[in-house]
Amino acid sequence: MRSLPVRLDAVLVQALIAAALSFAHLHDLAAAAGQDGWKAWAYPVSVDLLLVAAWRRLRSGGSKAAGWCWFLVALTASLGANVATAGLLDLDAVPAWLRILVAGWPAVAFLGGTLLAHGPTAEPEAALAPAPVPTPERPAAEAAPEPAPSPATPVPPALVTHARKVADDHRARTGTPIDTPTLRARLGVPLPLAEAIAAQLT
Repeated sequence: MRSLPVRLDAVLVQALIAAALSFAHLHDLAAAAGQDGWKAWAYPVSVDLLLVAAWRRLRSGGSKAAGWCWFLVALTASLGANVATAGLLDLDAVPAWLRILVAGWPAVAFLGGTLLAHGPTAEPEAALAPAPVPTPERPAAEAAPEPAPSPATPVPPALVTHARKVADDHRARTGTPIDTPTLRARLGVPLPLAEAIAAQLT
């Protein structure tokens, strides 16, 4: 069997080295502040887990404000430990305010992790959008309702008599019955009225 080639990603190696150094600095600072034994090892774990939880919230599309807030809190704790253990702080004589900060960190990390893990997250758009309501298809016979018949246009009897004379005159001159457009033009009436008159002439 051929062994699979192992690819070393330079960025991943650099990230592992940086994480190990940061882990060691947090451990040293916690131990110098009076948190000895397993407690000194738990501090860097809590800082790294809070960073990961905040990063996941930023990537999940949830509340960006909460994600950035706790990401900066965890990043400040990590950077503070790195700077404090770089020779700027006497680890044999840690000031009281720093001991208070280190002692209060577990409560801060627990609060941040809980809020990030159980806070509201963005739901998919498909779940937020209302489901489309299917429209029942109508039979072909009902697709287009027939227009209602228009009410008959009332025609004065005198106008019918006059139109009959015009129609007779037109037949006498042309030998064909008068059509509706011609009747309308001769009488000077609207088209609906001309149609109603033509219907009474037939």
